[in-house]
Amino acid sequence: MKQSAPPAAAAAPRTTRPRLPRAAAVVLLAALMLAAVTIASIGLGARDISPLEVVRIVLHPGAEGYNSDVLWTERIPRTFLGLTVGAALGASGLIMQALTMNPLSEPGILGVQQGAAMFVVLGILFLDVSGVRGYFWAALTGSAVTAALVYLIGTRTNAGSSTIGLVLAGVSVAAVMSSVITLLVVRDEAVYAHLRFWSVGQLTGRGQFLGQILPFAIAGLLLALTLGRTLNLLSLGDETARGLGIRVERARLASAAVAVLLCAAATAAVGPVAFVGLVAGHSARMLVGADHRWSVPLSMACGAVLLVGADTAGRLVIDHGEIQVSVMCAVVGTPFFVWLARRRDLVRM
Repeated sequence: MKQSAPPAAAAAPRTTRPRLPRAAAVVLLAALMLAAVTIASIGLGARDISPLEVVRIVLHPGAEGYNSDVLWTERIPRTFLGLTVGAALGASGLIMQALTMNPLSEPGILGVQQGAAMFVVLGILFLDVSGVRGYFWAALTGSAVTAALVYLIGTRTNAGSSTIGLVLAGVSVAAVMSSVITLLVVRDEAVYAHLRFWSVGQLTGRGQFLGQILPFAIAGLLLALTLGRTLNLLSLGDETARGLGIRVERARLASAAVAVLLCAAATAAVGPVAFVGLVAGHSARMLVGADHRWSVPLSMACGAVLLVGADTAGRLVIDHGEIQVSVMCAVVGTPFFVWLARRRDLVRM
């Protein structure tokens, strides 16, 4: 009997390196987009500051005046925190997608961010955890526990495919943990007052946290940049990867640890922000293909552009006040998620 060819969805993904002219064009585009959203984030808001004025203040840090105070105390730290968090979430999402071979994987969708948030709440209630560094260690523990729980449930559920199983497990775990967070917070007025703004995910008033979270984020981003070749080999299948000298279990665990580290750093700084990793990861692949040596750094740039752009837009859509960055990212990410889930060539049903 003639054997049928394997389905396209099961074929090993291509990891060919993009051509140099295209790669150079993508790098230039990413740099221009990063520069554009950075300038817009620093200059736009309740008080608009012209680009020339921004340049003057940056070149003369000791200059006095209201605009200078706004930039150095709020806008610049907030912008760089947004760039750092966006890059961390973008890289974390892409690594999760590569490890699970699941195009719908992302820290928010898989419940990892909600797990981090729940452990932060538990730490505040029962261990007197305070400060961003304390939040980070609680978020790191919660992210790791939740990631392991979702993987165990998702790979053992009878949902027709590992893709759907992981998504269902992540959504279910996220819903349970969100309910637990609400229950714990509303029963304690002090904790509620402390967490009501952090839990929705925003950059407002968080600029001073940049220095505390930066060492963890930089460590995670640097480690993520070294994973390109490993993720390429893992995407070829376990047997092929072993034949090429990769210790599959150790490589998966190390890569997952980097993704969890990045997610924990981002969540500790600004609270849970969903869909950044999903959109950034797929945007990077659309631009440079499946080679993770290129898509990992590009996903960092895409995540930074998305988060800072969403935060800037949130300051401009209403006349007084602003919309939290988590809400603005959901406005972009939800339609993208629906479109992605309907694409049969990307999601195995």
